[in-house]
Amino acid sequence: MTRIPEEDRNMMEQAIYLPLVLTVLNRDLVVVEKSPFKLKDPYRHLIEETMKIIQKELYEVKRYMSKNKLKVEQLNRDEAFTMYLFLYKGYEEHHSYFNPRIRNKVQELMEFYLFKRHVCGQEKTEA
Repeated sequence: MTRIPEEDRNMMEQAIYLPLVLTVLNRDLVVVEKSPFKLKDPYRHLIEETMKIIQKELYEVKRYMSKNKLKVEQLNRDEAFTMYLFLYKGYEEHHSYFNPRIRNKVQELMEFYLFKRHVCGQEKTEA
């Protein structure tokens, strides 16, 4: 049983997932640059703008965590699981994440930032 409230735990998980999304997008940017696409700029701009938005959100997550004395550290990783240490206002908790779950969450976030974010933004302006 965790002592960490859901909102704080969600922020701590964002501190895990968002850097991973940025890592994937950075790698994809390198692939786009080396690709034989005739017009690379639209792909590059999409990835770069998405990365800027994620970086802003990651900044806010880190600011929230600092303000609320929260910290996340990766302890170890094997083929199946990654273990994280969550420090919450003086308490320590170990959380183990199934690596395919991490990958799926990163993919879900990438889809949101690359596609669904735009749809959500249109719905807000139209409503």
